[in-house]
This record gives sequence, C-alpha cells and structure tokens, in this order.
Amino acid sequence: MLQVNFIRENFEKASTGLGKRNIANAEALLREVLNKDDQRKQTQLDRDKLQAESNSISKQIGMLMKEGKKEEAEKIKLRTAEIKTRVKELEAEHAQHEDELTALLYGIPNIPHDSVPGGKTAEDNLVMLENGKVPALDPENKLPHWDLIKKYDIVDFELGAKITGAGFPVYKGKGAKLQRALINFFLDEAEKAGYHEVQPPILVNEESGYGTGQLPDKEGQMYLCKADGLYLIPTAEVPITNMYRNEIIQEDQLPIKNVGFTPCFRREAGSWGAHVRGLNRLHQFDKVEIVQITDPEKSYETLEQMSLHVQKLLQKLELPYRVLKLCGGDMGFTSALTYDMEVFSGAQERWLEVSSVSNFETYQSNRLKLRFKNTDKKTVLAHTLNGSALALPRIVAAILENNQHAGGIKMPEVLVPYLGFGEIN
Repeated sequence: MLQVNFIRENFEKASTGLGKRNIANAEALLREVLNKDDQRKQTQLDRDKLQAESNSISKQIGMLMKEGKKEEAEKIKLRTAEIKTRVKELEAEHAQHEDELTALLYGIPNIPHDSVPGGKTAEDNLVMLENGKVPALDPENKLPHWDLIKKYDIVDFELGAKITGAGFPVYKGKGAKLQRALINFFLDEAEKAGYHEVQPPILVNEESGYGTGQLPDKEGQMYLCKADGLYLIPTAEVPITNMYRNEIIQEDQLPIKNVGFTPCFRREAGSWGAHVRGLNRLHQFDKVEIVQITDPEKSYETLEQMSLHVQKLLQKLELPYRVLKLCGGDMGFTSALTYDMEVFSGAQERWLEVSSVSNFETYQSNRLKLRFKNTDKKTVLAHTLNGSALALPRIVAAILENNQHAGGIKMPEVLVPYLGFGEIN
C-alpha cells in the first residue's frame, strides 16, 4: 500500500498517477487519507500530553506524601483518575483512526510509473515489440486446440468436470508429459538465470493475502477454505514473497531471486464467451513464477532483465510473441509498471497473454514490512517484482495450434529431451 508520507510529500504526483488509473475522485480520496492521518496524530499527541501530565502529577503526589501533606495529595489524585479515563478513550479513538486509515490505504492502488501510458482498456496498451513469424497454417490443418486435444486424447475437460467441475481439466498421456516437460524446462532455465528454487505451500493465510495485495482487491476471485480461514493461491507470488514478511534483509543479500512451480487457483467469476474456451481460461492451472526482491535503485533494471528472461523462453519454444506495456486502466492493482507477453495462436488467429512481469516498487513491501539495511545503515523498504515464467495453459494451446500438420503435432526442439518424443500423433 502507499505510504502516508509519500502521499503528503508527493500529493500532486499521487493524484495525477491515480488519475492515470481513471480514478475520478483521486484528489478527494488522498485528502481523506491525510485528514484521517491528522486525526490519528492528534489523538496520539493528546494522549502523550495527558500521559506527561499524569507522570508529573505522580511525582507531585510522591513529594506531598513525603512532606506529610496527605490531603493535598488526595485532591491531586482525582485529576489522575480523570486523566486515566481520558487516556483510555484517546487510545480507543487512536486505534479506530488507525484501522480506518489502513482501510483507506488498502483501497488505493499503486501509483503508476511515469512511463505508463494513459488509457482505460487493453486496447490502449502500448506494443513495445514483436518477435517471430506468425504461422500461416494450412486450412486443412487449422484446428483450434480444443479440437486437437480431443483428436489426440491428451486433455479431457469432460472427465475433469465429472471429478470437480468446469475449468478443471485432466491431462492424459502425452498431454500430461507435455505439462511436466514445460515445468521442468522453465525451472531449469530459471536456475541457469540464477534463481533459487522453492516449493511453497499452495494454501495461505489472510495475512499473506493482504501482504501481497490479493486482499481485499481480489477476494471474490480466490477460493476460500472457510473452516480454516485459508485461501488457495492464485499464483506462487503470494507465498514466495510472503517468505520475507516482517524481515530486515542485509544489503549484500540483494537481489533475492526465487522461482517456484505451483498449481494456481482462480474462480474467474464473470468469465464467459469464446475467448475463454478450452485452455484459454481455467480455474486450476500450473505456472512457474519468478520473484525478485531488490534495491529500489536497481528495480527497473531488474524488471527489464526479467522481461528478457521470459522472452528467451518464448524464443526457445519457437513461439511468435509480442511485449505490451500496460496502460493505467489495464494494470493490476498493486503494480507500478507491467509488461505483458502475448503469444500468437495460429488457429484462433489472436494474441494470448501468457505472462505478466511487474515492478511493485514499495507497494507490497510496505504491507509486508519487508525492509533492508542500505550502505548508510538506514532501514528502508525494498522493491518487489515478479513474473510468470511461464503459465502453462495458453503456452500449450499455442504449441498445439501453431505446430499442427497432417500427421500430428510437432513439438519444439527444446522440449524433446524432456518429453522423450518429438510428435504428438
């Protein structure tokens, strides 16, 4: 979440940034934060003054008792009782102001980086580059992946619906092996790039959800185990970043680079239509996530490095892709700058998002109390970043569609050692 001091010292920048996210009442919202903070500070100040008065009176009472002036001491004690009552009231008011201030801050998204373009929808995102040749498929061999998976019996949606419900597919045979091959390939490439592999829990508590910003923003999109108050993770970002909650890191530990493979769970409430057919949108899917914690001065250099890492994966998979810089209206709630990577789906003839790489600056670390000691021995908030490297469903869809031919589906060369076969047929 935003820091109150940042809002106070950069009010115009914060207001302009929220305007870029199309928040109409940005200025009024920020002023409400500052007013609430003023109220919080005033109650604290009033409490401290009364506490100081109480301490002074206690000393006076002690002096009077020593001098044998018991009656005078008893009179002063009445003021002490009044102060104690008022202090308790002020402490309750202060706690209420703090809770209300926190609730306000939780409802305000991150301030976009200066380079983020204005805009309201995905149509306003900026195409940064395109790489690779869009496949020209033979009309006789141009099946969408939902037909290909039936033809070769590698993914079964009906069986998944029988076991669980819609959006929970069963991968079979070479389809299951393709999943495993992609996961191992992505993890191996991350390790080569210096990432440390971790295998985190796939259930997190409420504090973890608030720490990385999924709560309260995406509460309706997460699966909740009510009996235990635990959430199924929407991405490995949540548990991996929360590993460092309430930590003070030494500067020589930075950057911290972690990678993790997990299943991901998203309710995807309100999703419908042809664009979410087949593997395009699922309730459960596998993903490899890269997470970095960095010095603020190096975080945007790190963001570019993470973007290049994802691009290299797509190049090795021989998939045509493009990189988008998201506009203010299409960015995630917690992000300061996000690059989306999209691959071209030959049979669907459209671009499919397969990765988002984001810099959150101090937005998450402020919630997490994730800090480091810099060269001046000052304790400051770190910057957090993460990216999908990669999410599997749409990668699988693009591989199947783009590489189909009369005799089957050719697998990317880089995956053959992991698969043990070069064709699905």
